[in-house]
Amino acid sequence: MNLFTPLSWNDTGFILTGVLNTVYISIIAIVFGTLLGLIFGFVRAESNKTINFALGAILDVLKSVPLIIQLILFSTFIGAMGYPLPPFVSGAIILTLYTMAFMVEVFRSGFDNVPDSMKKAARSLGMSYWQTVRHISIPIGMRSVFPSWIGVGLSVIKDSALVSVIGYMELLRTAEQLISRTQQPVMILVGVGLFYFLISYPLSLYGKHIERKMTT
Repeated sequence: MNLFTPLSWNDTGFILTGVLNTVYISIIAIVFGTLLGLIFGFVRAESNKTINFALGAILDVLKSVPLIIQLILFSTFIGAMGYPLPPFVSGAIILTLYTMAFMVEVFRSGFDNVPDSMKKAARSLGMSYWQTVRHISIPIGMRSVFPSWIGVGLSVIKDSALVSVIGYMELLRTAEQLISRTQQPVMILVGVGLFYFLISYPLSLYGKHIERKMTT
C-alpha cells in the first residue's frame, strides 16, 4: 500500500491558502508595526533620557530575543493563563511588535536627521510645535528612511515563516504538510523559495531605485 501521493492540481488551492495567509499576516505586521514605529520613533526622538532609556530597554528585548522564542513563549503563556488565542492572532501580535522594534529606530533616525535650523525657522514663521512636526519633521525625515523601511519590510515577509511553529497555516507550514504527504521536499521547497524571491526581489530593486533617486 502506497502511503505517499504525488503533487497534483488539487493541491493548488491548499498552496494558495498558504500563500495568501503569508501575505495577509505580513501586511498586517508591516502596517501596524510601521504605525507604532512612527509613534514611538517620534517619542524617542523628542523625549528625555529617562523615557528614552525605558523605551529603549523594551525595544532591545524585542530585537534581541529570537522571534521564534517570542512566538512560542507568548502563545504558551496566553494559553496557560486560560485565554488561548488563534495562531493567527498570536502570530500577528508578536510579528507586529517585532516589526515595531526595528521600525522605531528607522523612524527615530529620520526625525534626528531633520536639521534643528529648519525647525527653528518654522517656529519663527509662526508655526506651532505640531504644525512644525506635520509640515517639516515628518515630510523631510520620512524621505530619508524609506530605503530602510523597505529593508525591514522584506525581513518581516521572510520572518513570517516562523509563525508556523505555533500552528498558523502559512506557506512554510503548508509546504511541510505537502512534503510529509508527497515526499518531494526539493520540488516543494524550491517553489517556496521562488515565491519569497518573487516578492522580495522586486521590492529590493524598488528600494535601491528610491535610494539612488534620493542621493542624486
